[in-house]
Amino acid sequence: MKYPQKLLLTRKLTGFCGLWLLTVCTTASAAVDQQTFASCIADLGERARVAGVETSLVTAVLPEIAPIERVIQLDRKQPEFVQTFGAYVDKRVTEGRVERGRALLAKHQPFLQDLLERYGVPPRYLIAFWGLETNFGSYLGNIPTLNALATLACDPRRSDFFAGEFVDALQLMEREELPLETLRGSWAGALGHTQFMPSSYLRYAVDGDGDGRVDLWASERDALASGANFLRSLGWTPELRWGRQVTLPEGFPYELASLGKKRSLRAWASMGVRQLNGASVPALDLDAALLLPAGHLGPAFLVYENFRVVMRWNQSLSYALSVGLLADRLAGAPPLALGEAASAPLRSADIENAQRALNALGHEAGEPDGVLGKRTRAALRAFQLENELPADGYPDARTLETLAAVTLP
Repeated sequence: MKYPQKLLLTRKLTGFCGLWLLTVCTTASAAVDQQTFASCIADLGERARVAGVETSLVTAVLPEIAPIERVIQLDRKQPEFVQTFGAYVDKRVTEGRVERGRALLAKHQPFLQDLLERYGVPPRYLIAFWGLETNFGSYLGNIPTLNALATLACDPRRSDFFAGEFVDALQLMEREELPLETLRGSWAGALGHTQFMPSSYLRYAVDGDGDGRVDLWASERDALASGANFLRSLGWTPELRWGRQVTLPEGFPYELASLGKKRSLRAWASMGVRQLNGASVPALDLDAALLLPAGHLGPAFLVYENFRVVMRWNQSLSYALSVGLLADRLAGAPPLALGEAASAPLRSADIENAQRALNALGHEAGEPDGVLGKRTRAALRAFQLENELPADGYPDARTLETLAAVTLP
């Protein structure tokens, strides 16, 4: 297959970025070193050739690649990192999304039932992923994929991962005979209704509508079937739910709340953990972890192995919980009660100051970056235990005030 003429035609018609994307697809500002970027692109081209991508495609594509400064900015400000759990859920598990999701469950019911029998994934989860990823296809993303991936591959934060995705995107172009203008999606390079990265598209996307092609942009059935196949490949357990919201007794040891601290439901029940209706959680030998995404004053969840499968799709706790909560709402569950302090805003400056203070006290919170990640929460939990505070790993006002008092000169 020869590409240069096709690419040249595309460029004449729309430009590689297209005038409609001028605001996000500008070439490098002064912050991007052009020489360094050019060297990185050459390395990506060599990596693609070694992986077996046709030389004519590599030769045609590389001169067209330009960095997108906005992509780096978005990478540093992902909502999973800068929004509270309450704000994140409020914007994603909305009444409108629930209503639309239920309508799509009804529309695709026979097809979704076939997918359940074939892959073991209940329809409500596939619809929930679809809703979270692209609002049921209402916004698939318009950023040129190769530009976005190259920008991230040439940024040191996750260079190797995105370099691999760049090569996979070229292989996807070859396999599906995709014209360059089709390859558009999110700022991170995700594609189609279910926002598959190129590597996932190559490995897990399937033909759901039987037309002999796999088109995650135009075919809803391809996207839904691909989502089911992907979840099964990630280890989805049929007949097991994602988790459930629970209530905790007074005086509960909040330091047990962590994705890495699994206990059986029987053990949680013996500690007084109850369902929202007041009944004890089932006394089973099924492993579950307890999560307090907004601290001890917010909602509590017991999550099972399928929750970890959701996190293999997207590693954000807030995202994975939102998928489960939206799936439950589609099945008739009531809205989430966020609790007393779940929506209290968190300022990145407060978290950054807390990280510095924790590091100074010998609690390894990592590089101060204003992001409430796993390492920072572990450091906060250790500090809270030392100071007889609820050890939920959450920087509530009381914890921040105590931290400031302890570290005052």
